[in-house]
Amino acid sequence: MIKLKLMIWAFLIPPFFISAQEILPNNFFLEKLDNGLEVLTIEDNTVPLATIEITVRNGAYTESPEFDGLSHLYEHMFFKANKDMPSQEAYMERVKELGISFNGTTSGERVNYFVTLSSQKLEEGLQFMNSAIRYPLFLKEEMIKENPVVDGEFQRNESNPVFYLLQENAHQMWGDLFSRKNVIGDHEVILNATTEKMKAIQNKYYYPNNSIIVVAGNVSHKDILNKVKNIYGDWKPSDYDPFEKYPIPEFKPLEKSTYFITENENATTPIMLMSWHGPDTRNDIPSTYAADVFSYIVSQRSSKLQKELIDSGLAYNVGVNYSTNKYVGPIQVFLVPNPTKVKEAINKLEEHIEMWDSDDYFSEEQLETAKKMLSIRDAYSKEQTSNFLHTVTYWWASASIDYYTNYVENLQKVTREDIKKYVQTYIKNKPKVVGLLLSPSMKAQMKVESLEQYLTNK
Repeated sequence: MIKLKLMIWAFLIPPFFISAQEILPNNFFLEKLDNGLEVLTIEDNTVPLATIEITVRNGAYTESPEFDGLSHLYEHMFFKANKDMPSQEAYMERVKELGISFNGTTSGERVNYFVTLSSQKLEEGLQFMNSAIRYPLFLKEEMIKENPVVDGEFQRNESNPVFYLLQENAHQMWGDLFSRKNVIGDHEVILNATTEKMKAIQNKYYYPNNSIIVVAGNVSHKDILNKVKNIYGDWKPSDYDPFEKYPIPEFKPLEKSTYFITENENATTPIMLMSWHGPDTRNDIPSTYAADVFSYIVSQRSSKLQKELIDSGLAYNVGVNYSTNKYVGPIQVFLVPNPTKVKEAINKLEEHIEMWDSDDYFSEEQLETAKKMLSIRDAYSKEQTSNFLHTVTYWWASASIDYYTNYVENLQKVTREDIKKYVQTYIKNKPKVVGLLLSPSMKAQMKVESLEQYLTNK
């Protein structure tokens, strides 16, 4: 009888979607159309607005060197002419008519586009996004204008000396696959990008079966499903999995520790960056939770790390960070040492890293406080639906929606042993990349040529 009931139930499902419902919050409704487009509705009637977001699994990790930075350029071209709004002027006029607030972002493993408008104009908003995602024109005259705009963002980053430290660190961390982690791109590639390259990206990744549409706000999930089906149901899927046809190459593990100095005349204080290859959501999900908890513990002023580096006067700031990715999440330690005690501060940091897996490095109270505060931070982030849906789509791309909705529950399960395993697997005695940002005058005053020799010489 159970099998028979399931067969009848499946037969009665409307043909335009198949259920993808997971264990979700009460106001989340997740479905999938026949063409593979995932549809997530987040109901929130606290304001008379709706936010529509389309996210595509694209970004730096899909970029070989000749496409370095072009996912970001493509994001900009989304907000240009398309089949239904054939010029920038027509596009902006429609934005004005609908009262739309719009934006997009590009990161390592996703590109997302979103608009917020009155929920009474929801159908028009869905049509607006449909035109942009499916029918961009990539007009040559618009690209001539937009290429330098995107490159201008690159140049603004270059005005900060820390940017050069981060870039050199990334080259050392990712080697030949640097472009796969370099969201900002390459000047020459961006400035010389063509319509053909935009179409190449579109033809690889911009399909419904590689995308999700999220509608959040004062909406009804049943109404959303019907509207999305009517507007997006004929969007033709690819006949392949983009990541099987165009696989992401695996990042090679670091073979040995490397040290470098980034010299920049605009640097005003020494800054050290130490990095390791960390866990990812394909191979070690439990360690991603342990990484978040441990990073929070050691970044609090009550931690041993902060007390012995900051309170002692050895450093002005120290922070530990882990970025959850599908393809190797980096672990980073930023240290701003006292300029007169650079070597002492870095060596003290190294001493602490050796103790990070010891049984008494942090207390049970610190462990429980970290889990509690991360849970509170998560709850606080959900207060504005139009913003937190961006977090949802980040996890959809880099892990799963299930990872996001069960995040707090899994944080609570993290134990001291989980953290020890994380430290021993990814940090302690593992190859790392260590860089130090200095101005020419700092470098001369410290008499440092090789960072490794400088740190090891007594």
